[in-house]
Parts: sequence; C-alpha cells; structure tokens
Amino acid sequence: MLSGERNAALQRFREFREALAERELSQLVWALQGITHPAGYRTAPSAGALYPLEVYVATIDGLYHYEPQGHQLSRHSDADVRPNIYQAALQQDAITEAPAVFVIAAVYERTARKYGAERSPRYVHLEAGHAAQNLLLQAVALDLGAVPIGAFYDSQIQEVLSLPADHQPLYLIPVGHPR
Repeated sequence: MLSGERNAALQRFREFREALAERELSQLVWALQGITHPAGYRTAPSAGALYPLEVYVATIDGLYHYEPQGHQLSRHSDADVRPNIYQAALQQDAITEAPAVFVIAAVYERTARKYGAERSPRYVHLEAGHAAQNLLLQAVALDLGAVPIGAFYDSQIQEVLSLPADHQPLYLIPVGHPR
C-alpha cells in the first residue's frame, strides 16, 4: 500500500460518526476489564491477579467509571469532558470526534504491595497494554474505529477527570463508528 493510501486508511479510524449503542459500550468495557471467571479473573492478565487498572469512559452524556463487579458504569460526572481531554491531549481531533473516549488509569500501589515499587510499573504497563489491545480487538470485531493515544499531559487528564490522587492516567482510546 502506498503511503498516501495507508494514511487515508488510518485516518478512517480517527474520524467518527454517531454515538455508540449501549450494547457496544457494554461489550467494549467488558473487553477491557470484564470478569471472566467466578474467582474474579478478568479479560486481561494481571500480575498476581491484583488488577491495578481503572477504566473511565467520557461521552457527551458525562464521565463514567467501570465497575467490573456487576459489569456496570457508574456516573462520575454529568459534564461532557471530551473538550477538556482534547486540550490536555495536545488537541488531537479524534478525542472530540469520538462518541466515547476510554481512559485507562493505574493504581500502582495495588501491584507494588506484592512486587515492590521497582517492579510494579513494568507489570502495570504490561497489563495496560493487554487491556488496550483487548479494547482495540473488540472494536474491530464490532466494526468500530479506535485509536490509542499516549500523548497527553498526565496531570491535566487527572484534573479534568477529577481522578483520585492514586489513579494515574496511562492511555486514552477514542472509539466510534468510522466515517
């Protein structure tokens, strides 16, 4: 594929149209951190099954926090924070165009208690990669576009989302129906 064709194909996954259906949103958060076993194991492998990741979803209707136990989204805010995420993410258009922006945050202490402060970041980052890949694969299976974004100001994202101090943002993933 020529570079121009490749860029056009990739751009398709950064431009979106209508909102996600509730079943699509449900399947996407499940792919990220859903429970797959009665013992509480989740869709992404986790060192020591400690699950340091927290998932938030920003939509036009507000900001939600995913609770794997019970497989539900709880409202964190009524505000559409996507324009503020856009500013904190170096004004990347996919953020404002996407009907949903998934935010993966880490609570490093959950893993550090068992593996120590030196090793835990490696395990947490591996887990975040596995979880993000699950979301991206699920998006493809649902014929959705998604783009992982790592370029953002951490402290600004934390402030915009009113995250607890121990929730460190790692990943932004805008998702929607490609144009």
